[in-house]
Amino acid sequence: HWPGDYGGPMFLLPGLVIACYVTETELPAEHRAEMLRYLRNHQNEDGGTGLHIEGHSTMFGTSLNYVAARLLGMAADDPHCLRARAFMHGRGGAVNNTSWAKFWLALLGVYEWRGINPLPPEMWILPYWLIVHPGRFWCHCRMVYLPMSYLYGKRAACPPTPLTEALRKELYVEPYSEIAWEEQRNNCGPADMYVQHHPLQDLLWKVVAAAEPWIPAWLRRRALSWCADMILHEDGSTRHVDIGPVNKAINMVCCWYDDPHGEAFKAHLPRIFDYLWLAEDGMKMQGYNGSQAWDTAFAVQAIAASGLGEEAEVSPILRKAHEYLDASQVREDCPEVERYYRHISNGAWPFSTQDHGWPISDCSSEGLKGVIAVEALGLPGVAALEPERLFDCVNVILSYQNTAEHWGTGGWATYENTRGPAALELLNPSECFGDIVIDYSYCELTCACITALSHFHRRHPGHRTAEISTAIKLGAQWIRDKQRPDGSWYGSRGGC
Repeated sequence: HWPGDYGGPMFLLPGLVIACYVTETELPAEHRAEMLRYLRNHQNEDGGTGLHIEGHSTMFGTSLNYVAARLLGMAADDPHCLRARAFMHGRGGAVNNTSWAKFWLALLGVYEWRGINPLPPEMWILPYWLIVHPGRFWCHCRMVYLPMSYLYGKRAACPPTPLTEALRKELYVEPYSEIAWEEQRNNCGPADMYVQHHPLQDLLWKVVAAAEPWIPAWLRRRALSWCADMILHEDGSTRHVDIGPVNKAINMVCCWYDDPHGEAFKAHLPRIFDYLWLAEDGMKMQGYNGSQAWDTAFAVQAIAASGLGEEAEVSPILRKAHEYLDASQVREDCPEVERYYRHISNGAWPFSTQDHGWPISDCSSEGLKGVIAVEALGLPGVAALEPERLFDCVNVILSYQNTAEHWGTGGWATYENTRGPAALELLNPSECFGDIVIDYSYCELTCACITALSHFHRRHPGHRTAEISTAIKLGAQWIRDKQRPDGSWYGSRGGC
């Protein structure tokens, strides 16, 4: 495969650093030095840090990266820290923050859990037929809020240390003991506020917060047990890589709180490094464990389309890339897909590696097109995949199409079908991320799936012909319906 830098977000590395501090996991000295270099390189001129490397300064980015720098060994009187503190204090301190930042700070023990809107684990034992069940949420949303709710339910917090005691003084304008924590639950500044809470959501959190003290202890234990079971399922299904860097770090902490000497926690440690990337700007935590299968699929299609694929110096490249696509195809469903709210995955291609294993509609489509493109050249040494493996991929692609039963009209979403109405966005508690609660259909993904089915049909015209034809027609009409008055289509996923 072709390796590449998949960095950019500035809220990922701090989560890992906090997770390592809480679990008493020491990062190598060389890694710490390069992480500090990365933090220095991406501090903005105003002393703050953005949500991502090109973003304006936010309290979310500044507070978490300040904490990360201090945990990595930077002194409080370092000019970097002085500028960051000036930014925070000039905007009311770290209480004026997003809910995700407040979660990490509470876990570290430098913010109080009662200053966070409730994340009750009991929501996971609600019946699935309820439209608000979190099993209906977009996978990246639910797989983050799952371990968050587990740690919230336990009120897990790092025991006080001299460094966390210092951070309690450095992060806030007023003395820590005098902060009215309950009043901070919805305190988020304009620089961070991308999605305003709906008033009904704020009312819901008030009701839940008032009711939570009355939840029976046996019910809390049952909910926490089920959350722990789902966390272990996610860890096992992804070989402890997990779907992304945020739940990777939080899941690791969950396993540590369950048993700091247990195998579930120990299995997390070597997979930390899957996410780390060293570049000219320092060491970052990537937004995924890489984009290996995705990049390889596009590269081989481009080479094949160029007409250079049969050249002597190029054909070995395609042969090796085909071997990677062969090795990275997901060959089985994860255990008990319905019980754990998962979609089928046998035959899919992931974004990165087979170990990661989460199936994605456009990655499966580009992987399928890449394999077909290389095999069509008839290069020596390229062993064609068995037809059944291509059939399995087509089965996954067809299963992804959002028809009426999936709140759709023929488009394709990302990892799963859409599982609820767009009105569920009213529950989005994140403040800084939009359209995260359900899995929407997108033009880019729909195009990828249509073209993959078309390429496959030309190679295997007798396989599920009617279903493929119907799926293509529905998808094409969905794309036509999404065209804007000026003739363009809006790009959401960066794959236009």
